[in-house]
Amino acid sequence: MMLKTVLLKFSGPLQSWGTNSHFETRHTDDHPSKSGVIGMIAAGLGCSRDDTETLDRLDQLSGLGFAVRVDQTGQILRDYHTAKKYKPNGDLERTYVTNRYYLQDAIFLVALSSDDDELVKEVKEAVDRPYYQMFLGRRALPPTADLFQGIIDGDPITALKKYPWQAAEWYKRKPHKKIHIYADAVLLSDAPSRIRNDKAVSFSQKKGRKFDPRREAHIVIDAFSEGANAPDRREEHDAFGAIGEE
Repeated sequence: MMLKTVLLKFSGPLQSWGTNSHFETRHTDDHPSKSGVIGMIAAGLGCSRDDTETLDRLDQLSGLGFAVRVDQTGQILRDYHTAKKYKPNGDLERTYVTNRYYLQDAIFLVALSSDDDELVKEVKEAVDRPYYQMFLGRRALPPTADLFQGIIDGDPITALKKYPWQAAEWYKRKPHKKIHIYADAVLLSDAPSRIRNDKAVSFSQKKGRKFDPRREAHIVIDAFSEGANAPDRREEHDAFGAIGEE
């Protein structure tokens, strides 16, 4: 069977992709996690967190080839929270100080690949008609309408090297030389890799979420020439131009 790749665009005001977070400090990595993306697809397919069939589904989805291209690097945003915990009698026990981190104005192109045509169709169906709401790492962060970019014949790395740059026009005008791609180590066997706690085993809220280590490789490619370093041709805005002169 021919290998096919589903392309997804992750774009929005905020995203968060933590693989090493605790209750009082919720970190985000600088690019999407495979476990987070697999969780999105599982939600779209209607998988419940504590359903026993979900474990088999997660194992199948985790077998998808995964790669992500950083089209627009985001900036870290820290959200400061306080939360109060009360005793059974109603007295205040303690106040928690929590910090939650997000990526703002980031854009990523995510590639999911398989030679199983039915699985590829299911991934597309999950994105087109999600059973549960999808979100970019946290429930308050929905994806944009152009999430689904299409299905391409071939492997994910080739697809990411050729697919048009998805960065915003203002970002393309900035001087860029390199674009980063992160992928399953088996897809980039000659590239340097690292261990990331990123293989989804369980999303259960009753038994606890569980993740296994996953090896992730990294390469850098030349920036796309389309729109890069172009002069700013925006005209000066005249707020009263539509009113006219008397």
